[in-house]
Amino acid sequence: MASQRNIIIGTAGHVDHGKSELIKALTGVQTDRLKEEQQRGISIDLGFAAFDLPNGDHAGVIDVPGHEKFINNMLAGIGGIDLVLLVIDCNEGVMPQTHEHLQILNLLQIPQGIIVMTKVDLADEEWIDIVEEEVREEVAGTFLEKAPMCRVSSITKQGIPQLIDAVVDAVKDLPQRDSDGPMRLPIDRHFSVAGFGTVVTGTLLTGQVSVGDTVEVLPPGEKVRIRDVQVHGKKQLTAQCGQRVALNLAGLERDVLQRGCVISTPGIFEQTSRIDARLTLLDDAPRPIKFRDPVHFHLGTARVVGLVALLDRDELQPGESALVQIHLDKPMVAHRQDRFIIRSYSPVTTIGGGLVIDPGPEKHKRFRPEVMKAIEELESGESSFLLQKLTELQCARVKDLEQLSGMGRERITSHLEQLAQEGKVYLLSDQWLPASLVRAFEGQLVDLVTQGHDDKPLLPGTLHATLKSRLPKRLSPKAFDALLTRTPLQRVGEWVQSEGFQPNPTDTQRQDLERIEEAYRAAGVQAKGRRDMLDRLGFSEEQLEDYLGYLFFNGRLIKLTEDTFFHHSSYRLAVEKLVAYFADNQSLTLGEYRDLLGSARKPVQALLEHFDDLKYTMRKDDARQAWKLPSQEHLASL
Repeated sequence: MASQRNIIIGTAGHVDHGKSELIKALTGVQTDRLKEEQQRGISIDLGFAAFDLPNGDHAGVIDVPGHEKFINNMLAGIGGIDLVLLVIDCNEGVMPQTHEHLQILNLLQIPQGIIVMTKVDLADEEWIDIVEEEVREEVAGTFLEKAPMCRVSSITKQGIPQLIDAVVDAVKDLPQRDSDGPMRLPIDRHFSVAGFGTVVTGTLLTGQVSVGDTVEVLPPGEKVRIRDVQVHGKKQLTAQCGQRVALNLAGLERDVLQRGCVISTPGIFEQTSRIDARLTLLDDAPRPIKFRDPVHFHLGTARVVGLVALLDRDELQPGESALVQIHLDKPMVAHRQDRFIIRSYSPVTTIGGGLVIDPGPEKHKRFRPEVMKAIEELESGESSFLLQKLTELQCARVKDLEQLSGMGRERITSHLEQLAQEGKVYLLSDQWLPASLVRAFEGQLVDLVTQGHDDKPLLPGTLHATLKSRLPKRLSPKAFDALLTRTPLQRVGEWVQSEGFQPNPTDTQRQDLERIEEAYRAAGVQAKGRRDMLDRLGFSEEQLEDYLGYLFFNGRLIKLTEDTFFHHSSYRLAVEKLVAYFADNQSLTLGEYRDLLGSARKPVQALLEHFDDLKYTMRKDDARQAWKLPSQEHLASL
């Protein structure tokens, strides 16, 4: 059975054509949340609803406003969707915003779409047939040319089951989103909640985000922690890409945020004031674009003013495509392969769109063949392609890139080695990574260890396994260890710490540590679970964890399991008795060893399983046999 997927469905269409009512009929949710929306009967801002499909997929439905005055809000919500419902009132047919929304969807290359004829209960079938023919003419030559068309009434529910079936069919072949990519969430709403602080919402385009994660807010470029994660109003520990997400940001004031900000994995994305792009002007654009013409530039949820620098011509005619550099009046987050929309400066109407090729280029001089060649290579060159795939995958072996590119291994290796010489990629053991990501990971590891020292100063550092778990799963253990060697961190056993760090207990903490050690020394081989041992000492769970970690790291306690510790003198006695027993016997049962030590079953079982892990013993049926028992020299060092 296929795994459940997260699908984003968006609506589009002219004002008052029934988008909000359609979503309510599908999901039972009223997406007009603002008082003025409910009073006027039209959507002003974005609305959202959850929708579980019959095939098990989870959908988030975005209701975008259709009124021309609120087209900016529509653009903020339509990016990143998998399927669009183009909603048309069968009584009115194609209207101005129907046409403009269709152009926007086509420029953004939305993967799938369904045409929904609404309010069929208010029109006769012959009239609906005429309107349907008009709609087919309108969508000819667009991605909706062969899209299914559903006739529905949100009031009577006529056609709603058939529409749901069409949605399931339309999304069945959509690929699973990659949750291992860098996390990226463009903000489309932000507000404050009493007692909780700043909350942002948006569509999680890539990666995943969990409670406790440190993320970067661009702009302004601040790092904050995620206090709470919600998906469609329900608390979750982790949100996956393809979901509508609300994040509670700790320690960030709402007034530094705006629609267009991006929440992301720290160190991956950067703000830019110019981009290189492939720009296409619509066939019905009212006039050509001239050099440095101002336009309204929309990318993700952001809207800025851009000046279009034509690099190889003086005018871009309607219907034409060209490589351009767009200079932005405010910094924003853009990434290679992002799609954008441009609208004329005045009067404001959609005139074109395109694809980001380079989100951080140098300022170019015009009519320079070498400039055009470099941008074209970045757009379609093999090295640029490999670099882009590495950025998407985050880390990859040559065989992974071979499968993706169709190029031979020698050719791929040659490109990667050249990129390495240019400082754009690194080889970490058995995997290649983009240089920017390696630097981000290095900073992330240092931040995590530093934060660990601040949060738990008694511990020797952060567990190696914990650090590994905070980076992408596909990063191999060997590559992770190679990454650690690039940082100023040092590994001590299973811990990773800042160079030269030493836990330094206070006088009070030292007294507490001595009490705990004495309790374990006195208990000997009869030491019970840590909670039973220490309840009477009055420590909190957090203190308990830190104290045991300190004593374990310094060798004063031996950790058998998460719950069972022995004082090092008791542990040495247990090992000595084990070695002495096997000098005269071939096998040892749990009961025999319990009687030999004079202990209880639970700690003895923990000891024997610990000895199995060390390969001192080997379990066979219900007994142990000697395997690699410690030498007398080793016993003396315990």
